[in-house]
Amino acid sequence: MLESRQLRCFLAVAEDLHFGRAADRLGVAQSALSAQVQRLEAELGVRLLNRRKRAAVTLTDAGQLFLAEAGAAWAQLQRAEHVGRLAARGDAGEVRLGYVASALTSGLLTDTLKAFRQAHAGVRMRIVPMETPRQIESLADGLLDVGLMRPRPQYPEGVAAELLRSEPLEIAMAAEHPLAARPSLRAQDLKNETFIVPQFNETAGFGDNLRRLGALGGYAIEPACAVNDFVTAASMACAGYGIVLAPRSLKNFAPGGLVFRRVEGFDDEVRLVMAYRLREPAPAVQALLRVARGLAADSEHSRENNSTSRSI
Repeated sequence: MLESRQLRCFLAVAEDLHFGRAADRLGVAQSALSAQVQRLEAELGVRLLNRRKRAAVTLTDAGQLFLAEAGAAWAQLQRAEHVGRLAARGDAGEVRLGYVASALTSGLLTDTLKAFRQAHAGVRMRIVPMETPRQIESLADGLLDVGLMRPRPQYPEGVAAELLRSEPLEIAMAAEHPLAARPSLRAQDLKNETFIVPQFNETAGFGDNLRRLGALGGYAIEPACAVNDFVTAASMACAGYGIVLAPRSLKNFAPGGLVFRRVEGFDDEVRLVMAYRLREPAPAVQALLRVARGLAADSEHSRENNSTSRSI
């Protein structure tokens, strides 16, 4: 089996056609350089260089043929080493990322991707919209690397989650709705309203927020219109089909004519977590987790500063 140092020594001599100059350039003794080339020739079973005491070193016919292949092999070895070092630093590879709609509307997805790309542009990202239950399953099965999702009381063995962002929930309705004229609402005001409910098939998460809103007003919320996502719910609310309990950031994607109102005494928030496998060996995935944690820490620090400023 040929060794990389043998190739390097041969290429240096073939370029300089002088053992002394090649040895100086490589920073090795001339005798060591000569020995490496001799071992290479012995390994191949052919003489690659013509060595004469009073004449310049020249390549044999076999040496000429071998030179082209050796140069290509050396370049590939260098590239492989470079890619390996990039992968070790998390600057190469692939990350499969799932996200819920709130991660998009809140800006969490965009902020995370932008910050990660600035530091790790060589990593390929596979981004998949996916609701929380399926994300959890995909993480446990190894089909996803990281998930931006709503929190759950517990996760499968080997999967953990960290809080990244929170935002308040408000009532979204058409501008023509009678309640839209009020600057804020009470839970009791919503008793006879038609609720459009996104993610109706989830038994936890957003469904808990609806139950707490109804309990605050003294009634049970029955979804009169169930849809799969908040964007669809916003469009239906804007058309007058009902109202939606939605994250405030939905304003960024809502159609014109939709207004948002706060519910007095209702302090529920939409929380977004980053879920991942605890035993995750991929450096690129670890790098993404570090970037997301850094953004979350910066966001929390900013919120604390704003809170302090308001209290002064």
